[in-house]
Amino acid sequence: MRKTELKHFKVATSDTARDFNRRIILNLVRKHQPISQADLMRLSGFQRSTVSVIARELIETGWLKTGALGELPRGRKPTNLHLNENRAGIFGIDIRAQKTRYALANLEGRFLVTESITTPASPHEFVDQVGGHIRTLMKQNPQLSYEGIGVSLPGRVDLSSRKFVFAPNLHWSAVDLKALLEQKTGLPVELENAANACALSEYWFGRQIEGIRDLFAVTVSGNWYAAFPVWPANSATFR
Repeated sequence: MRKTELKHFKVATSDTARDFNRRIILNLVRKHQPISQADLMRLSGFQRSTVSVIARELIETGWLKTGALGELPRGRKPTNLHLNENRAGIFGIDIRAQKTRYALANLEGRFLVTESITTPASPHEFVDQVGGHIRTLMKQNPQLSYEGIGVSLPGRVDLSSRKFVFAPNLHWSAVDLKALLEQKTGLPVELENAANACALSEYWFGRQIEGIRDLFAVTVSGNWYAAFPVWPANSATFR
């Protein structure tokens, strides 16, 4: 059983469950689109009324859009749903020792804008430069709502506080990079080790890992990365 910190916790509410269910439906549409409400009901295990209410809310708020009618041997043809990939934007920042790349992506992970700068000598300079560029991109693309910023670091991130701890190639001192960048941009920020970020990217957007639950990611000298599936113990030896 996981220990609960009794001094700092939040009680789940009906809004918590509703938000969680919305995320499930959004992810199912993203993965299986085009998809009907009947198939969403089958895949999620939700009741028909629950799927109908959530789908209607997501269409009204612009997260989903309707597409062509599906095919059935008989009866009413279902309306397929698609993710509105241009409803929101997400910023990604890849910090390396020599160069920092940042990008604005849509919900499908497709880059809309990519830029790069020489990595600043200090985290405070980094926040000023990259944070300023991100604010400029937000003003240049007012049609999008912005969900947040993901930062990939060639070093350690404290999992409990989500603070940058150590990155030998950067020569940066430990600093609350998350708080500084959030203050600069007004967006929520998540920090992650580069190898973990690589694995997460493959899990969310990889096309060759369907059905694979485990993989490992390797970064070399902070300039190259790759992710590989972890095959079952009874399979052929991986070389």
